[in-house]
Amino acid sequence: MTRLRRAQAVPDDGTPLAVAAVGPGGLRLTAVDARARALGLRSGEPLGRVRARIGTPLRVHPADPEADAAALVRLCLWAQRYTPCVAPFGSPEGGEGFFLDVEGASHLQGGEAELMADLAGRLSAHAIPARLALADTAGAAFALARHGSGRSIVPPGGCADALRALPIEALRLEAGLVTALKRLGLRRIGALAEAPRAPLARRFGEVLLTRLDQAQGHRPEPLVPIGEATAYGATRGFLDPISQQDTIVACVHRLMREIAPRLAADGLGACSLRLTLHRVDDVMRGLDLGFAEPTRCAEHVARLLRLRLERLGSDLDAGFGFETVRLDVTGTGAMLERQAALSAVAVPEPLALGRLADALRQRTGRRVIRLEPRASHVPERADMLAPWRNRAGRLRPSPEPVTRVTLNWPGPEDGLRPRPLVLFERSEATEVIALAPEGPPERFRWRRRLHRVAHAEGPERIAAEWWHAPAPARDYYVVECEAGRRLWLYRDGAHAPGEPAAWYVHGLFA
Repeated sequence: MTRLRRAQAVPDDGTPLAVAAVGPGGLRLTAVDARARALGLRSGEPLGRVRARIGTPLRVHPADPEADAAALVRLCLWAQRYTPCVAPFGSPEGGEGFFLDVEGASHLQGGEAELMADLAGRLSAHAIPARLALADTAGAAFALARHGSGRSIVPPGGCADALRALPIEALRLEAGLVTALKRLGLRRIGALAEAPRAPLARRFGEVLLTRLDQAQGHRPEPLVPIGEATAYGATRGFLDPISQQDTIVACVHRLMREIAPRLAADGLGACSLRLTLHRVDDVMRGLDLGFAEPTRCAEHVARLLRLRLERLGSDLDAGFGFETVRLDVTGTGAMLERQAALSAVAVPEPLALGRLADALRQRTGRRVIRLEPRASHVPERADMLAPWRNRAGRLRPSPEPVTRVTLNWPGPEDGLRPRPLVLFERSEATEVIALAPEGPPERFRWRRRLHRVAHAEGPERIAAEWWHAPAPARDYYVVECEAGRRLWLYRDGAHAPGEPAAWYVHGLFA
C-alpha cells in the first residue's frame, strides 16, 4: 500500500484500497489499507465474497511481488545509515520489513531509545507506517513489533518474560502448525514454553522448538545482511533440491564458466567469491572463497570449493537440500592477459605459488601469510609477517586464524648468506670460549648445556641502519656442534679491556 501511494498510482479520494492476487479459489486479498480494514476486510479473503459482502466501492490493484521486493531493498539500503547489518524479512516473516543489528552502532545515535525515535520520525515523515521493537534476538524483536503493543525496548535478558503474553503466531510458524497448537490449548508463547519439550518435538518436529529457542535467545539465529548489487554473479535453481557435495561443486563450476567471459571482457579476475546456498526451508548458507591471485579459472574455483566442503563435512547442514545456488564475485583485480602456450609447459611459478596458497587456506581453514622484506639488515627487522598479496596489491582480509608459510626466503643465489630456518624473536644469551678475542667460538654454554664447536663459518658483520640510533655491530657465525646441530651465533660489539663482548644464539639451521 505504501508503495502505491508513494508512487501516486492511486488517487487519494477516500476510496478503500486493496491488493489482490490469484490464490486458492480465485482472486484473494493480499493487502488492505486502513479504510478497508475499518470495513472488516482482512488479507486472505476471496475478492468475490468481499464485493458481495460490502456495499461501498472498493478499488483493487493487482499484486506486484517484484516491485514490492525492489521497494523493500531500497528501504533496507536507506536503513544502512543506522548500521551496516540490515537484513530484509524473508517468507517466514511475510517479507514486509527488515531487521537492524544495532549492536555496537546505537551509540552513534545517542543510544537505543534515541535511535528508535530517529528511525520512527524519519519513516513517519516519509509517510511509511512502521511498528518498531528492540530486543536481544531477532525473533523477539519481530514478535513484539508485529504482535506487541507498539514501540518497545526489551532490557537485556528479558526476552522470555516479554514474549510470554504474545500469541504463538508471533513465533513465525506455519498456519497449520498454529492451528494444531491452538487445538491443544497452547495459545500463548508462555504456555508453549512451559509445556514438555519431548512430546512437542515428537508431534510437531524440530521447527517449533527452534523458533521458540531463537526467540528466547537459547539458539542463535544468524541474519543475512543485504549488500550492494554485484556486477558479476550467476544463479542456478533446481526443481529437485541438491545436497551432495559433488553436485554443488559441479554447479559452481558451471556458474564460474558463465561469469568468466564477463570478467574477461573487462580485463578483470575474481579475487574473492561468495557462494550462497538457499535451502528449501528458507535458510541460507554462505561460503566465502579468497584467492591469492585474480582468477577466471572455473577448474581452480571448483577445486578450492571441494577442499572447503571436505573440511566442513556435516557442518554444511544441507537439511532437505538446496533449491538455489548463487555465485557472486565480491572482489576483483586487474588480470593481465597471458600468451597461450604452443605446447604443454609447466605452470608459471607465481601462478603455482598462488594456487598453493589458496589450497592451503581451504585445507587448513587459516589465512595464509608470507614474509615481506623491509629496509633493514638487522635480522629481526629484515622482514615482517604480512597477508598474502595478489598481483594487484589488494589484501585478502579474513577473520580466520593464520598459517605462516615461507615461500620466498632469500638464499645464496640472491647474493646473501644463508639464514636459519628458525629465527628467535629474542636472542638467547650464551657463554662462549674462544681462542682469540675476535675469533670464532670453540665452546659455548647454551640452555644449561656445554656444546663443543666442530666447524665454524664467519664472521658476517651486520650493522644497524645509519638512520637509527647508534648500535654496536654484530659478528655472526654459523657453527656446527659435535652433536651435529647448526646454530647462528653472534658477538655483540667488540671486546674491551676487562669487558668481553656478549654472545647470543639467534637461530637454528637444523
